[in-house]
Amino acid sequence: MIEEPEQERAKVFRSGHMKDRNIDELIGLAKGILADGVVLKQEVEYIFTWIESHFDEQGLNEYPVNSIYDRLKEVLKDDKLTTVEAEDIKNLLNLFTGGKPICEQVADMSSELPLCQPKPDINFDGQVFCFTGAFTIGTRTQCEAIIKSLGGKTSKSVTKKLDYLVIGIIGSGAWIHSSYGRKIEKAVEYRDKGQGIAIISEEYLIKYL
Repeated sequence: MIEEPEQERAKVFRSGHMKDRNIDELIGLAKGILADGVVLKQEVEYIFTWIESHFDEQGLNEYPVNSIYDRLKEVLKDDKLTTVEAEDIKNLLNLFTGGKPICEQVADMSSELPLCQPKPDINFDGQVFCFTGAFTIGTRTQCEAIIKSLGGKTSKSVTKKLDYLVIGIIGSGAWIHSSYGRKIEKAVEYRDKGQGIAIISEEYLIKYL
């Protein structure tokens, strides 16, 4: 007979696997809607209904699903889709999927969805930085060396002590989903709980270097 702790671990594993699969499917649906460059009301209603039927209450309140679900719900509450709203949803889905590749050799672009808005000021002295994704300015080791030369510190993982998570312009093939990974999920979770972690892009960081 399986002991209760093992049953709980198995349940958590299955739940996490199902969430990952559903998010991958959601990314595919979003890309399908964006394929012709036009977002229709029927498409918005379909993806909204699909999200509701594939995620439980907890899932609907977790990143990245909540960012999309809440906006779709707001748009559909008057049973209309204006041109402005359609463009807004189009931009939102582009951010979620990572947008178009910068060149044919790059398969995935990092998502802009979790980036802090408004963009924070960046300080280096004594601040802890973590990097995720692939970077145009160099390897992660080279990026970490730049931060240290400016008086900052680096971390290989996302913790409550982290000050900045920097997302590389080019998505990482190691990411659990095509446009974002576990580090971003954890940073968003901490940020939403008031930990003060700033999530920024490589492009934004470069402006301060």
